[in-house]
Amino acid sequence: MNNRPQTLGEFIIDHQRDFDYASGELSQLLSSIRLASKIVTREIRKAGLTDILGASGIENVQGETQMKLDDEANDIFLKALKNRGIVCGVASEELDDFIVFDEEKHSDSKYVVLMDPLDGSSNIDVNVSVGTIFSIYRRITPAGQPAKLEDFLQPGKNQVAAGYVVYGSSTMLVYTTGKGVNGFTLEPSLGTFQLSHPNMQMPADGKIYSVNTGNYLKFPQGVKDYIDYCQDVDAETNRPYTGRYIGSLVSDFHRNLLKGGIYFYPQGTNAPKGKLRLLYECNPLAFLAEQAGGIATDGKHRILDLEPTELHQRVPFFVGSKNMVEKAMSYVTE
Repeated sequence: MNNRPQTLGEFIIDHQRDFDYASGELSQLLSSIRLASKIVTREIRKAGLTDILGASGIENVQGETQMKLDDEANDIFLKALKNRGIVCGVASEELDDFIVFDEEKHSDSKYVVLMDPLDGSSNIDVNVSVGTIFSIYRRITPAGQPAKLEDFLQPGKNQVAAGYVVYGSSTMLVYTTGKGVNGFTLEPSLGTFQLSHPNMQMPADGKIYSVNTGNYLKFPQGVKDYIDYCQDVDAETNRPYTGRYIGSLVSDFHRNLLKGGIYFYPQGTNAPKGKLRLLYECNPLAFLAEQAGGIATDGKHRILDLEPTELHQRVPFFVGSKNMVEKAMSYVTE
């Protein structure tokens, strides 16, 4: 009897039938992401031994200083996505504008990818977990033409797949195609991702709240009230909750997905529209959260219903366990 865990490649092939319109391209696209994540894992594992630590001296379009490994991870994913000829364009948090793949082999490509190639990269220098976030859409402009801005400015509810890779004590790839959420852990001796967390479900309740409380004074009053609620000692309900904030969005989200909790980054005086990017961070994680039974909102609207207006649009973000997000909204919307 074979008790060997199913590999990511086998899982992708077995679930191609989930797509009425699929003819193998999406499976190949996910395989490209799998390959790129292995290469990034290798680079992260040797980060302390090579000259890829620290800042690159370049600012991205958001005015943030890029880390050297940001650039390298961005290049790795771009090359992997381009080589198979499945994608007609890519938008990255690290690039000012989207990139069009217009070679002949891309002429009939049906998909665009949006990504944050290395989320939380400022943590690399201190050996804290980081991640990659990706989002996949079918293009809405006709095939055979170069991808256009409208292919990327689609609401999150149009995503056909989304996921993340967390590079921690192990490397884990978690993704959804709208048929539940599954997690795969990299077996380093074999170099294969193996199904380790099938049908992941976010607990409806949790004890963890994840927020940068250093910005407390700059938050709206409703958010302050919810944080006060989380910290209030109440013997009857066994509060206070536990505050956990890594500062690496993928890591904070991954923990809450497994254990139950809420992550939020609201608007504030330093970030009047919020800090997180709708297309590269909020939409893919919102898709995963909903597929796992959770909720994602900007405080007023479902994240996946928001109509993007620009590539690097920022929004407030509340995501996590259903009951915890609903409780937070009862304070935020008062």
